[in-house]
Amino acid sequence: MRSPVKKIVALATIGLTSLSLAACGNSEPASESTDSTAAASTDEGWPRTIDHEMGELELEAKPERIVSTSVSVTGTLLAIDAPVVASAATGVSPITDDKGFFAQWSDVADERGVDVLYDNLEFNMEALIAADPDLVIISTSGADTVADEYDQIAEQFPTIAVDYSKQTWQELATELGADTGNEEGAQAAIDDFDDYAADAASKITVPEGGASIVSYNGPSQEQAIGKQTGPHAQLMSALSFDVIEGPDELDTTDQERDDFIFITYENLTKGIEGESVFLLTGTEDTVDSFLSDSTLANLPAVQSEQVYPLGSNSFRIDSYSGKELVDSVVDSLS
Repeated sequence: MRSPVKKIVALATIGLTSLSLAACGNSEPASESTDSTAAASTDEGWPRTIDHEMGELELEAKPERIVSTSVSVTGTLLAIDAPVVASAATGVSPITDDKGFFAQWSDVADERGVDVLYDNLEFNMEALIAADPDLVIISTSGADTVADEYDQIAEQFPTIAVDYSKQTWQELATELGADTGNEEGAQAAIDDFDDYAADAASKITVPEGGASIVSYNGPSQEQAIGKQTGPHAQLMSALSFDVIEGPDELDTTDQERDDFIFITYENLTKGIEGESVFLLTGTEDTVDSFLSDSTLANLPAVQSEQVYPLGSNSFRIDSYSGKELVDSVVDSLS
């Protein structure tokens, strides 16, 4: 059985080595464009030839009914104002609404009339047919991937496969904007986020001594600590924090990742080297649990009570949850 933190990673980042300010919002758009972006940028008309993760698609016209089988991608599609009519939903949890849409963008989905394609990430071809899309977007990574069904889907509908795990939400937005003819929406979303983060940075006082980003799961559970190359660290760096990552020798995972190291609870005090701690999926209750954990009592962050929540939706970063994370930092430090 997977530990709680890996369940969250599978669900909320779903393998994400990205999500942005380079994953969560970096103040600069990606320097490298994907093949699909490059192809579309040379020809802004239609049809477009799109090179994607599982092949090539000749898309005849700008899509008007997009269906997302990846709940991890849906938020970015909404952020760029793509015409999403239905999305797969995950299981109901503390980070979703009662339909299984991620909480950070579920209100937007409701306002735009986005239907649930199917529940619990259980692929349903009949539901896809009933949605009658003119473009289907799937993921090749994460718990919401339907890559095994790609041939079946692509036989009936124009289909694009993306890999959100290897890029920031800004890069994904740029790619999807070019693929769907929503380039202006993508750039507007990126610019808006950059302005939001820059404004927040001017409001906060950053504690000295560096910061550790921690997914805290309590005694006997596996923990995660953010790496400097990960989305959360890059967002925090954009807010002027010096992010301190955990020692590689404590990492228990065999998977090479850019976002987190995973460590045992027993090594948590060795892994946290920042004098401030920011808790992923953290609320004030999480902070209280962390501060009252006797094993962590000698940590500088605990002794100084410089432990802060990043919000219940902060594990995965898209435009919406990224802003929530920024708001949490401002609330704690302004």
